[in-house]
Amino acid sequence: MSQIGFIGLGIMGKPMCRNLLKAGHRLVVYDILPGPVAELVEAGAARGESRRDTAARSDVIVTMLPDGPDVESAVLGAGGVLEGARQGSIVVDMSSISPMVSQKVAAACAEKQVEFLDAPVSGGEPKAVDGTLAIMAGGKAEVFEKVLPVLQQMGSSVTLTGPVGAGNVTKLANQIMVACNIAAMGEALVLATRAGLDPEVVFNAVKGGLAGSTVLNAKAPMVIARNFKPGFRIRLHQKDLRNALLAGESLKVGLPLTSLVQQMLMSLMNEGKGDLDHSAIVTFIEGMAGIEVKKGKAAEA
Repeated sequence: MSQIGFIGLGIMGKPMCRNLLKAGHRLVVYDILPGPVAELVEAGAARGESRRDTAARSDVIVTMLPDGPDVESAVLGAGGVLEGARQGSIVVDMSSISPMVSQKVAAACAEKQVEFLDAPVSGGEPKAVDGTLAIMAGGKAEVFEKVLPVLQQMGSSVTLTGPVGAGNVTKLANQIMVACNIAAMGEALVLATRAGLDPEVVFNAVKGGLAGSTVLNAKAPMVIARNFKPGFRIRLHQKDLRNALLAGESLKVGLPLTSLVQQMLMSLMNEGKGDLDHSAIVTFIEGMAGIEVKKGKAAEA
């Protein structure tokens, strides 16, 4: 079993670490917050004293952080991963960041003879917990094959999508589809509710047809139950769509629907809803209509 360093023990990273421990891997963990580190040490992990120390004690170093600047700081910054990583070790960044940042970090790793993969994930906290994430990797095929057994302990679908940066391009494509799907679901359920229909009945009627999707099945029940406990936060989805728009601009690809939903997310963040689950995109549509999607008869907002 590999000696794995894991940096970033948030809503996704902590359950991913638990799955690695269950699989028998030796784990060194680090986070700026002491609470999740203590939980995982109690579960059998070793405590990393810093990002540098964690990397120095590991063959594979996984980072799971909020955004590109966090990854740059953790890997390239003072006291960071590259100060401790040995030649031939592998950095696997599982954060969802700009593909351009992935390529910058990979180039810096290559100068130190450290391998790099970008391997963002999809599935949110529930799939992080049960180890069934979709993992989209970018990098060298031979490096991917080396870490594949590790990735398979965290995901049920692990795909090499191309060279470094390809993983995050794939993740951005995923995030566009998810965000637009939730927004469309919101419009549909608000319309049905305004018409006096029970949104739960409408959901059950359409989920087996062409409109059915994993997003619909996961998010419609949350909206109807008014449960916006975060599995994936609005502010993080807004970050992903911002990165998608930046990538689109650099590639001269117009993304009009992405731009529209990103503005909805910005508005919700300004309302203090940035830490709600991204299913709360629906509340933007509800606000315009003055109605809430609830089980039973229509409820005025």
